[in-house]
Order: sequence, then C-alpha cells, then structure tokens
Amino acid sequence: MAAVPSRIFQAGPRTLAIAWSDGRETRYAVRDLRIACPCATCRDEMTGERILDPTRVPEDVRPVNLHSVGNYGLKIRWSDGHDTGIYSYDRLRELGTDTT
Repeated sequence: MAAVPSRIFQAGPRTLAIAWSDGRETRYAVRDLRIACPCATCRDEMTGERILDPTRVPEDVRPVNLHSVGNYGLKIRWSDGHDTGIYSYDRLRELGTDTT
C-alpha cells in the first residue's frame, strides 16, 4: 500500500509539512506548492505545461483549507481563492523536501 499522510501541519509561516504513514516527513514552501497546482486552469491537460504565471501568485499565499480526496490526494483551498487542484499523494512525495 502506498504511503498516505498521517499528519499535515504548518511547519513555519510559509512552510507546510506532511508526516507520512511510512515514517517519512516532507516539507513544502507553500507558494511553490501553489505554483505546482496540477489543475487544468494551472496546467495544460494535454502537455502538462504550466499555464499559471508564477508572477501572479502572491508572495504571501497560504492554504486556508485542506481535505483528503479519497485515498489518493489532497485538495487545497488557497488564500488567493484558487481551489480546483487535487494534489495526488504520489505527486506530493515528488514535490516535497525530505526532512527524515
């Protein structure tokens, strides 16, 4: 079974952290995570190329709500009003920086 988040927490003013069921912990700069949004508004569905202009993402963007989607992903509502992306757990593992 693939690892799933066992705990999601704010690790600093601009850092989100996830402790995983396999003992790993990853951290994310929240603005970078917002820019990496996989939704069709932010990424071309056919090519995967980023559509979102990173300069339009506020420096102080932050998650305001998080919830699990099934057993495979995390949906984040952002302070800039964006809320359509679902970050798969596999993708989150790729994007994060391991701390363990």
